Amino acid sequence: MLVALVPSAATAQSARDAALPEGVGKQTVEAVCTACHKANMITRSSGYSPDHWRELIATMIDLSGDAALQDQIVGYLAANFPPHAKLVPTLVSGPAKVAFKEWVVPTLGQRSRDPIQAADGTIWWAGQFANLIGKIDPVSGKMTEYPLPDGAYPHSVTLDAAGNVWYTGNKNGTVGMLDPKTEKIIVYNMPDPAAKDPHTAIFDAAGILWFTLQHSNMIGRLDPRTGAVKLVTVETPKARPYGIKIDAVGTPWASCNGSNCLIRIDPATMALTEIKLPIPETTVRRLDIAPDGMIWYVNSSQGRLGRYNPETGEIKEWPSPSGKASHPYAIAVVDGIVWYNESRRRPDALVRFDPRTETFQSWAIPSGGIHAGIIRHMRATREGNLLIHQSSTNRIIEVGLTRPAGATQ
Repeated sequence: MLVALVPSAATAQSARDAALPEGVGKQTVEAVCTACHKANMITRSSGYSPDHWRELIATMIDLSGDAALQDQIVGYLAANFPPHAKLVPTLVSGPAKVAFKEWVVPTLGQRSRDPIQAADGTIWWAGQFANLIGKIDPVSGKMTEYPLPDGAYPHSVTLDAAGNVWYTGNKNGTVGMLDPKTEKIIVYNMPDPAAKDPHTAIFDAAGILWFTLQHSNMIGRLDPRTGAVKLVTVETPKARPYGIKIDAVGTPWASCNGSNCLIRIDPATMALTEIKLPIPETTVRRLDIAPDGMIWYVNSSQGRLGRYNPETGEIKEWPSPSGKASHPYAIAVVDGIVWYNESRRRPDALVRFDPRTETFQSWAIPSGGIHAGIIRHMRATREGNLLIHQSSTNRIIEVGLTRPAGATQ
């Protein structure tokens, strides 16, 4: 689909903020590219050859009907943003093996993200920019997309015990449920108009849905049996609760993307307890909880991996291989091994950390012939593999994990 080539005021402002260089094709890039995303997505890229710019553009918009337009955009981008090595990750070799299996989702430019496996083995994802959720049958490769109510722009998806798919309406202050059997959607509105952006959600063993609201600075609780929603505000202003997980005894924990804290939520009263992390400049995108109760988190702003012991209060952190600017983002603990990504490296790096030996290993994540993706959430499959994505290139990926010889975890 082609878009109008006259830049709006907002589009032009976005381009100015990102300081796109002058040149033939600049106005076209401002009109076409920044109609959907900010220009800093271009200026902060790792740069590409003409062929790779063409491949990347094809994941977002179909310009095949206008070769001249496509050539003008590609020519400008390749001339002003050629490949560079400033974002290359520091990859660490080691004994573990991984295998990547990719699916390219149908709707262009949707920023597919947050895949999760259902009990029947299908994989669900959120197509945030296209306002849809999707399903992959990994056996046949068939993909089905389900449009959502206007303005939802789902940030994440999760599943209940009955197999219903729940999404967070990040742009319209809702949480929704899709029944895959009937394709009917039920929408739950937030009771407080200040609760604008449901973000990440997870069910506890009792069937209660817990969710974060990042910019609203809230934690939410939804009881599907009654539809009742309860909200509490985080004490620290702009703490920006982001990731959320449930521990073995049913206690929800959230991470703070705007402050140096983890948050423990009392499941009965919704009282919040903030655990302050040692480095004041810390911000935490996501966390996960190991079977032994240890809470692992990414110190995103400082380029570190962290562990919090809720029994003793001990906190320990390790520098990530690619350094302070690597911005660790998503995290999952699988069979006692910690996995996360370095989201501000190109390629995006998948990192493995063995807590027993305190050693790292890492891999470049494939994304077709280009490296423009970011993992924003990762979760384990029942088989002990990882589900990740590369949102900028419309890819859902299953990572097959192989234990090193002699490993006990």
